[in-house]
Amino acid sequence: STFGGNPVVCAAASATIELILKEKLPERAAKLGHYFLDKLRELQFKYRVIREVRGLGLMIGVELKIEVLNVILEAIQKGVLILDAGKNVLRFLPPLVITEKHIDRVVAVLEEILEGEENKRLRRQVSS
Repeated sequence: STFGGNPVVCAAASATIELILKEKLPERAAKLGHYFLDKLRELQFKYRVIREVRGLGLMIGVELKIEVLNVILEAIQKGVLILDAGKNVLRFLPPLVITEKHIDRVVAVLEEILEGEENKRLRRQVSS
């Protein structure tokens, strides 16, 4: 049964927990999460299309005032994988091996895309 205390599985779980604690993965996630959130909040002040930035550790959501499908597709074309969480929320759930350099790349790509979205909105307003 899956409820039996299989010794091999228990040893694997114990080793995993030891590694998580030894490598200080929760602290790393918190530190990098703060870094990522700070960078995204800088974008929020720059681009009105961002409604809210929220997160805990490296689990982050960016709520937009527009649907996110085109943002995600453009990010993929630029080599950045972003998930959605509903029609207007970008979901970031990077692996614990992510670096500040990786985060900077994601933010730069997102900024490029959001700048394009802001320009589209401005052109629509001017032509209306």
